[in-house]
Amino acid sequence: MNKVVHIITRLDMGGSAQNTLLTCLGLSEKYNVTLVHGLSHESHMTRAENRSVAKIVVEAENKGVNVIPISSLIRKINPFQDLRAFISLWRLIIREKPAIVHTHSSKAGILGRWAAKMAGVCFIVHTPHGHVFYGHFGSLTSRFFLLMEKLSALITDCMIALTEGEKKDYIELLNLHPAGIEIIHSGVDINRYMKTRIKTEEKKISLGLNPKKLVVGTVGWLLSIKGPMVLLKAMGRIWQNRSAVELVYVGKGELEEELKAEAIRMGVSKDVSFLGWRNDVHEIMPVFDLFVLPSLNEGMGRVLVEAMASGKPVVGSNVGGIPDLIKNGQNGFLVEPGDEIDLSVAIEKVLTDAKMRDEMGRKGKTMARNFGVERMVEKIDDLYATLLM
Repeated sequence: MNKVVHIITRLDMGGSAQNTLLTCLGLSEKYNVTLVHGLSHESHMTRAENRSVAKIVVEAENKGVNVIPISSLIRKINPFQDLRAFISLWRLIIREKPAIVHTHSSKAGILGRWAAKMAGVCFIVHTPHGHVFYGHFGSLTSRFFLLMEKLSALITDCMIALTEGEKKDYIELLNLHPAGIEIIHSGVDINRYMKTRIKTEEKKISLGLNPKKLVVGTVGWLLSIKGPMVLLKAMGRIWQNRSAVELVYVGKGELEEELKAEAIRMGVSKDVSFLGWRNDVHEIMPVFDLFVLPSLNEGMGRVLVEAMASGKPVVGSNVGGIPDLIKNGQNGFLVEPGDEIDLSVAIEKVLTDAKMRDEMGRKGKTMARNFGVERMVEKIDDLYATLLM
């Protein structure tokens, strides 16, 4: 078996970590796989999240994946810890002698690729899982990451973009040649969503929702980059003319208290539910009448595939990789990022037309089949095979 080392900063329930874990699981029968990760303290995971991550890690180890934590591998820039992490990665790669090092996300991507280069690894692959060149940090930090990515791209044999939009950004911002970028969509366990059967009314009641009202829902980090405040403001316009609608946030993040305060200020707190992080999203999706992803920057938006697999119409920002998933007017609508008026118009359009919701949901469910885990693993396997020829 050829040996492959995967490196990621945080191993949590976020999209990039889940993508990486599913990749390692899927490739474990064909490759000798090692997964290196940081301790993920910055994710501030709940006990339930930690249990979910631990369960997947045990499953990976049972399938032969060698999982190695490195405490100094953290998300924030910290020269001392970053140097420690770099040395640890370099020593590990020297010891493991992999044919391929595959890094994931920005920080692990920079440290891991240069450690692999210094260790003399034959092939270096990097999946950014959405870039951080705008929207995530201040201008100075963003420029620093852009410079580091340009330099690191010089020693990278292949970049994996999750979507066509992401590939376009790498070509324009990093001056990369298109031939050096493969598009491999992030795989989702679509069967878990397609095959879930629940009693919608009972589930609504268990969640504290009104079973007679329509539900607009979103799932993800409650961070500025994800646009949760834009969604709340857009819903404020909806509630001016339509009272029988509830808004549900599934997820957590630093904006939660600010969102709750704003809902109180707007006088709509009774219509907004914050469910926190959940491990039963596949059972919550069916209670939504419309799923919304109002991100200001998004590599792909795996949660859109989950919503589509659940048969839900979707509305999302026309940014990053989201247009790869939402075909405007077919399975949902695209709106301008950060534009609460544009977002409210799209939401109102879907809520008003039950026939449209059903038709968009059916089309989305069909489209979701293109984003299964098996297809992602197959494409990554093909890429590795090409490199190793």
